[in-house]
Order: sequence, then structure tokens, then C-alpha cells
Amino acid sequence: MTASREHFLDLYDRQLRTDAETPSALQVQRLGPLRLVTFAHGRGFITYPRITGHDPLLADLAEEALDYFSCQPQITKVEFKTRGHDYAPGLDQKLRALGFTAQDPESIMIGEMSSLFSDQPAPSGVQLRQISADHEVEAMCRMADQAFGEPYDPSTTQALIARLAKNDGMELWVASIDGQMVGAGRLEPVANTEFAGLWGGGVLPGYRGRGIYRALTDARARSAAGSGYCFVHSDSTEYSRPILEAQGLVKVSATTPYLWERA
Repeated sequence: MTASREHFLDLYDRQLRTDAETPSALQVQRLGPLRLVTFAHGRGFITYPRITGHDPLLADLAEEALDYFSCQPQITKVEFKTRGHDYAPGLDQKLRALGFTAQDPESIMIGEMSSLFSDQPAPSGVQLRQISADHEVEAMCRMADQAFGEPYDPSTTQALIARLAKNDGMELWVASIDGQMVGAGRLEPVANTEFAGLWGGGVLPGYRGRGIYRALTDARARSAAGSGYCFVHSDSTEYSRPILEAQGLVKVSATTPYLWERA
């Protein structure tokens, strides 16, 4: 029997909106329900558990939360992660007034890990493998930034290399054709939960529509299931959402990140 959207959303709220959400945090400070998270390379992150009408208004805490980060000169950007199913009146207006910019919304996708298994082989000529060497991580990050139409950010490479050194279960998968990386994705098992996350999945524009994204998803899902993870979660763009829906994942809500950058 397929689980309902409400069941998946409850699993998401109970298991994933905790410290499990930020495994690579350097520091976490509490401000009411907010978790103010400091990451390496000058990144701040604001998140929180499920908010209902009985909780403090997030909009009333936003300015103090930003002040916490803005008074630390090493912090260059802060992300405030919002969810569409929370009670947050006035938050959008408050964040914009504080200088945050809303990024593209993404779909929160949840499903059973086995639903991502594919009965099709990898596309002809495509090689799938895990990587861990520093130079391969850099090549993967450069390719992924190109796939998403963004400039290369070396801090992402440094953060992933540091994560791999922790040996905490994170896996980096790439798809290659004739030795050229054309797609990649990350597997993030969530400690002390039934979930693993699929993140950063992307394929170069010239190679889309061939089944490469599906093959990368299948490889990561089988790896996670082999380690005992039952459920998968992913924040998906409008490009990947239909693919995941076709494979049985359910959109349980949406998330919109708001980004503040130091002038």
C-alpha cells in the first residue's frame, strides 16, 4: 500500500527538521524555534521545526536572526529556508525588507526508496561510479555548476572534500561518457532516521533526455537501500520533479530559500 502525502509529510517534519538537517554544521545557535547554523567558508543558514499557529511568528524573529550573522564579518551569505506548509504570516515581506532575495521555489519530494529503482539499464556508453579523489570532486563541482548555469564556486568543492574526510556516509556519484563527466548527484544518508537524501542531481544541457538522470537516481537509491534506508527525500527543481513523480515520489510541500549576501 502506498503511503499518503500526509504520512510522508509527517515523516518529513518529525525526522528531517532536526539537527539531522545540518550534519556538517560548525555551530548551531538557538533563537526561539529557529536554528542559526554556521557552516564553513562563511555560510550561515536559518531553519526551524514545523511551525503552527501556536508558535512564535517567524517574521518577529527574522531581524534578530540576521543580526546574529551580520555581526560576524566572516559570514558572507545567509540562507533562510522556508516551507510552504508552515504558519508564517508576514515572513516574505519581512525577509525582503531585511535584504533577502527569494530564490526559485523547489518541491519537497518524499517517497519509498525502492520506488526509485529502475528496471532499465544505464544508457549505452554511460559509466556510473562513485568518486572521492580531490581532483575528481573539483571536476564534478565544475561540471555541476555548468549544468545549473552558475559560476564555479570553489567553496563547494572544499566543503565536499571536508565532508568526505569525515566518512559520514555521504556519497558522490558521477555519470561519464568517453571519460567526460556529464552528470552528477550526491547521496546524503540522514543519521538516526529512515531517510537518505538525493541532492545536487544535474546533467549537462546537451546530454539531457537520454536517461542519465534516471540512472544516477537508481544508482544512489540502490546504494542507500543497501545500507538500510527506507525513504528518500529531495528538494527538486521543476526539471527533476516530474522525473521523481513518475518514479513514485510525492510532492508533500514546497520550499523557498531566501538569500542574504553581504554588500
